[in-house]
Amino acid sequence: MAKKRPQTKGKQQSQVKDGARTGGAENYPVVGAREPCPCGSGRRYKACHGRAAAHAVTELVQRPFEGLPGECDWIALRELVPAATVELTLKGGLPDGIPSVSLATVLPMAWPALRRDDGSVLLGLQNDTASGDISRDLADTLQRALEAEPGTPVKGRRAPADGPRLQDLIDPEGRFEPVVHAGFEFWVPDAENATPEVTASLERANDAAIPTVKLTGVDAAYWCETPDKNHLRWVMPHPEEQLLDALARLHAAGTSSLGEGTRLVGSFRAHGLTVPVWDLPTGVSAADVEKPAAEFAERLATALSSQTPLTADERRARGGLTNRQVTLS
Repeated sequence: MAKKRPQTKGKQQSQVKDGARTGGAENYPVVGAREPCPCGSGRRYKACHGRAAAHAVTELVQRPFEGLPGECDWIALRELVPAATVELTLKGGLPDGIPSVSLATVLPMAWPALRRDDGSVLLGLQNDTASGDISRDLADTLQRALEAEPGTPVKGRRAPADGPRLQDLIDPEGRFEPVVHAGFEFWVPDAENATPEVTASLERANDAAIPTVKLTGVDAAYWCETPDKNHLRWVMPHPEEQLLDALARLHAAGTSSLGEGTRLVGSFRAHGLTVPVWDLPTGVSAADVEKPAAEFAERLATALSSQTPLTADERRARGGLTNRQVTLS
């Protein structure tokens, strides 16, 4: 499995975002590594302020979304899903003048956050962050968005080391129900009056996004369609070693597929959790895998509860799965 962000058509996420990310030294906007640095030095970004941004990383927090409602879906929206929104519930309720706060996978011009004209707040999830704690960086952006003037985008920055994390701001009892969109039209409530820059960004984002559907019968499983084959990517909350053992048991028994022509091809790690991936024939839709996925979840639960040592065949199956595992974050 190739190590790349899978939510765009053959492009890294950073290539889709139009050079408007922010971060690094002096809050210069982040652009492509080979593009001229926005500071005007004439050097490429990677050799100028991009170098400082690349090294401005604190100790990595392995599970930045742990403790939040819907941790698996947070990871899916960060790594897998091109266009989705989720309404967030804040501790203590919404401040005056803010009708809603929503998480969005990507915002126009790759803004980290946006306070809309009506006072509502959108927080972008897939932006690069300046530290090793995504949760703290996003919380800092969210706090500044809550205080921004209506109609104002919020720039990224390195969050203060003693600042709050998302876990301090979001109600742990709140619901987390992603809404997956076919495109990014949710950016533009009034498309006729959108600026040319936002319209162009919308067109590019829609062109790059691959069709994605969230399954309804199991948690945090997302079907996607690509030109060569379709896939199911399923973020699972189980401890990695236990999950790999269980997958190996099913794989060795010939029960790890989701039906004829489908195949468990491996997994990747993302933000501390494991994401198994299945290849699906081109004609297999999200609806087609709803029932097989639910049946697989039952088989997996049984395999997870097993305490017996792996057999030789199961160990070989586990080795094969492990060899195809990559780490995204």
